[in-house]
Amino acid sequence: MAILKWLERHFEELICCSCLVVISLCVFSQVIARYLFHKGIHWTEEVAAMSMVWAVYMGAALCVRERFHIRILVGVASLPLRMGKVVIFISDLFWAFFSLFMIKVAIDYLTVAWKFTSLSPSLGINEFYPQTILVIGYALMLIRLIQTYFHWIREGRQGLPGMLEEEGFGTTQDREQPT
Repeated sequence: MAILKWLERHFEELICCSCLVVISLCVFSQVIARYLFHKGIHWTEEVAAMSMVWAVYMGAALCVRERFHIRILVGVASLPLRMGKVVIFISDLFWAFFSLFMIKVAIDYLTVAWKFTSLSPSLGINEFYPQTILVIGYALMLIRLIQTYFHWIREGRQGLPGMLEEEGFGTTQDREQPT
């Protein structure tokens, strides 16, 4: 159970860090091969590119979990708490629908990719497999968004959903008290 709890908390970080290590090793080995041995390793660029795409989508899911995506925090924080909740909820609802739309589009795309096999030029692997990150990434973003609301409701709906209290903005209790 402890391993599952750890994975729930660190899954995206594990994948992102692993991908960054793979990218670094591929680029480093390519530089060494080209400058020391005057011979390129043809597959390193492809592996690095695939790893970069996986790192980006896992990083996006990580940002959803940590609520680090770009927001107009000053605008939301300046609103009354109830209105801030409405604005955050509506934006997250749009985000959830966008994620569902992208999952549907990605499944359609992967269905075509499965029917009409395309092999990667250097590695010779079916392009379907690395491109599954489209479904995985958007599904993880949606799951993490739902988790944010689950935790927010479980904690008594205090403050804005998933928002961290930032320096300079005060706490939600400060905004609730009349002056």
